[in-house]
Amino acid sequence: MLSAKSLFQEILANDESFALFCSIAASGESQGGWENARIAALVPESEQGLAPKITRHGADEDKHGRIFNALMKKRGLDPVPVPPETDYTMLLEKNGIGLAHEQLGGDERLAVQDIVTYLSHSRVTEQRASEQMDLLRKHFADDPDIGRAVKQISDDEDNHLAYCHEELLRFAYAGHGRAIQRTLRECALAEIRIYRDVSLAVMANMGRILGWSKSKSAVLAAGIHAVYAYERLGGWRRMVSLEMPERRDALGGPASAAPEFA
Repeated sequence: MLSAKSLFQEILANDESFALFCSIAASGESQGGWENARIAALVPESEQGLAPKITRHGADEDKHGRIFNALMKKRGLDPVPVPPETDYTMLLEKNGIGLAHEQLGGDERLAVQDIVTYLSHSRVTEQRASEQMDLLRKHFADDPDIGRAVKQISDDEDNHLAYCHEELLRFAYAGHGRAIQRTLRECALAEIRIYRDVSLAVMANMGRILGWSKSKSAVLAAGIHAVYAYERLGGWRRMVSLEMPERRDALGGPASAAPEFA
């Protein structure tokens, strides 16, 4: 029976597909680390209290990139080139979601509205990351090879999501509510489309590596399109709601250390 667990098991069991999976993940996490580090450096004077949390967010993303690279190294594998069509983070940036890398590469301080945009973008993408890691945690938390990594990253993504909720609510109470809701909606509708396209591209690459039949590939593609249809019809709304999280001040301390892999 084709299930999310059996699909991941098949990908993780093959060295070539495992290396591609980890390389795609490591690349996205490292890019997120750079973005957060630049945003922390350019935070407006009025929001300097947020800088340590943004720095922590970036440090977590960097840590996740190192974890995925360590998982490859443990199996004697090297990172592989990431196909452009599978680069979720870069495709978001190219479609105008979040802050432009050209802006982040400069020295001019960001405006408060830029921080609102950054947090809104993060609210949407961290929802996706939290859900994906929760799925992996459900099936692989006890796996001897990747279990510790999955639990560590899942905990971090939940912290990131809580942080976005709390900070966006703070900005909403300060009078930015309409801008936040508008930006969240725009980000969510773009993200679900990009996620669909990236998912199709990743599955196409995995199918080539693993020799999937045309019928199996067609079933997986149909599933991806079905998820997009659900999200387009209303599932995207889960990405734009805001509520005070149980985890308060989730990024208020230093980043935790990455687990060691023998």
